[in-house]
Amino acid sequence: MFDYTYTPEQIEIQRSFRDFCEKEIAPKAEKLDREMIFCTDNIKALGKYGYMGMGMPKEFGGTNLGCVTTSVAGEELSKACAATYLSSGASVGLAGIPILIFGTDAQKKKYLPDLIKGTKFGCMAMTEPHAGSDVQSLKTKAIRKGDKYVLNGTKMFITNGPIADIAIIYAKTDPSKGYSGISCFVVEKGTKGFSVGKPLDKLGVRGSPTSELIFEDCEIPAANLVGSEGGGFIQCMQCLVPARIGMAVFSLGIAEACLEESIKYATERQAFGKTLASFQEIHFKIAEMKVATDGARLVIHEAAWKLDQGTPDSTLASVAKLYASETCTRIASDAVQIHGGYGYMKEYKVERLYRDAKLGEIGEGASEIQRMIIARDIISTY
Repeated sequence: MFDYTYTPEQIEIQRSFRDFCEKEIAPKAEKLDREMIFCTDNIKALGKYGYMGMGMPKEFGGTNLGCVTTSVAGEELSKACAATYLSSGASVGLAGIPILIFGTDAQKKKYLPDLIKGTKFGCMAMTEPHAGSDVQSLKTKAIRKGDKYVLNGTKMFITNGPIADIAIIYAKTDPSKGYSGISCFVVEKGTKGFSVGKPLDKLGVRGSPTSELIFEDCEIPAANLVGSEGGGFIQCMQCLVPARIGMAVFSLGIAEACLEESIKYATERQAFGKTLASFQEIHFKIAEMKVATDGARLVIHEAAWKLDQGTPDSTLASVAKLYASETCTRIASDAVQIHGGYGYMKEYKVERLYRDAKLGEIGEGASEIQRMIIARDIISTY
């Protein structure tokens, strides 16, 4: 059974990484959001610190500390700057994990060390303008021609799209086979026929750039196939377990930040001759925020522990992602409410947190998709 008590090593990592995030990451967060800037130095600093490789093997420069420890540290990073958390996760997680699990030895040696060091950035592209959760409707094609594949199509809403050095692309190699006709490829920046759209102007996490990826007769070596031809869909589904745990941690960090900001404001703000924290209505909101945040953390860590044990639980990962994300948006709303009119002003942190929170219910499978997965799995088991 999973032991919810942190090990001494995890406690020390949490303490030291929290200090690092508060000093190096958090002070930049407001500027990155306001000016829609991607901070390369943040990712490089995370690589130097060792965060980028916490869940990756030592042979490629990681520390192999596992998903639970990575989640403990990730909460601190998301609390400090959700945009930096998102871009770092997309780089080493969404791009790195498919290569780690399914890539060739040559692909692993070529791409993973730089992603782990934070000197190069990655992205993963599944979503298209007319195909999000409906993966079978992908229109991007990869046609084999001798020792090359030729890619044509457009990907949409790709985190790190504008700055990625490598992109993990899912495309149809045989449209007649449905899910079994989808394959995975790695495409490098600068490849002829591969271009990137302008950064999209987003509601939240504005310091993490998002764009279209466009492929027009883009030729890549056949050696850039990741895994087996036609195995892309199954590969993607396996990679979604850690990805959904990671997105749950994204929401958890924002929720924890909202709780801290609410307590701080409620104990300082005066109304009717006493602090807001003296009123029962505020008491109850803060209590509910605490209960929901702690509950999200427990289910996230259990899902992470199962992954570390080699028994990944896709249902539990969906539960963690669904609960943490919807909990986060509710907590963010309450945080703004506690701040009143000030919560609606950009000079207060909760305004940004409120906007950042919503992505958790959309990214890595919308809440509706998570409900479908959970219901299907438990009914099937029954």
